[in-house]
Amino acid sequence: MKIAVTSGKGGTGKSMVATSLAVEFAKSKKTVLLDLDVECPNDHLLLSAKRKKFITIYQVIPKWDFDKCVKCGKCASVCKQNAIVFVKNKYPVFVKDICIGCKACIVSCPYGAISESQKEIGTIYTGNNYGVDLILGELKLGELASGEVVAEVRKHSEEIIKKLKSEIILIDSAAGIGCPVIASLVGTDYIVAVTEPTPSALHDLKRVLYLAKHFQIKYGIVINKYSLSDNFCKKIENFAKDNSIQIIGKIPYHKDFVKATLEMKPVTEIDEKYKKIFQNIIKQIVICLGQN
Repeated sequence: MKIAVTSGKGGTGKSMVATSLAVEFAKSKKTVLLDLDVECPNDHLLLSAKRKKFITIYQVIPKWDFDKCVKCGKCASVCKQNAIVFVKNKYPVFVKDICIGCKACIVSCPYGAISESQKEIGTIYTGNNYGVDLILGELKLGELASGEVVAEVRKHSEEIIKKLKSEIILIDSAAGIGCPVIASLVGTDYIVAVTEPTPSALHDLKRVLYLAKHFQIKYGIVINKYSLSDNFCKKIENFAKDNSIQIIGKIPYHKDFVKATLEMKPVTEIDEKYKKIFQNIIKQIVICLGQN
């Protein structure tokens, strides 16, 4: 069972929900948590898990043989990222940090002057705590290929998941609706969309639910910090009702969540009352998917 936890905007408590669900799932089933918020991975901090390097992620980039290059400029004309700068009668200049590794320049060169090289774009780490096996990806500083790193983490995680015989795969995606989020959501069985009672959160929730509908993935809403605004919480509930969307959980705003973050513990370990909230969310997901 693959469950993705996502949100339309940052700061809604997505990672708190993901780690808490993972800890509760792990009490009865072999559970792995993928932290695919590769630009800012922090699930290991919320779980006090020590990271161990698993593998370095590389991306294909072009390499020129100027003995073969005739300065035709074809490579620059096909580069949609503008990573190749061409001035007539001069050799092309390659801006490595902009390249996304699409290989268009390599394929299009009529003289075979461009071959494959590679650059480091990220790292995959593993860890474990509270019975949760953690796999996380981290984008190298300054790189742009967050979607590619997410895809590589998902690919390499398959061998780890198979070895661990994991029953539950939880995915903590990045916020938003961009490439790394799409790469995180595709192929999952259920999406937990985390929101909060604010206008911007509701606006962005609608956008991320559009992705869920597009990929035909079942989903439900978790309203975090619902007690911050009864009026706007009601607006979210009305939106869900009008669109036949299930609200699978409501989490109050409380200083216990700040304490959990500072102490690097799941909030369910701070106070027993939160276990019931997350166990109920799990129950709703399992019922929706028709599993036990």
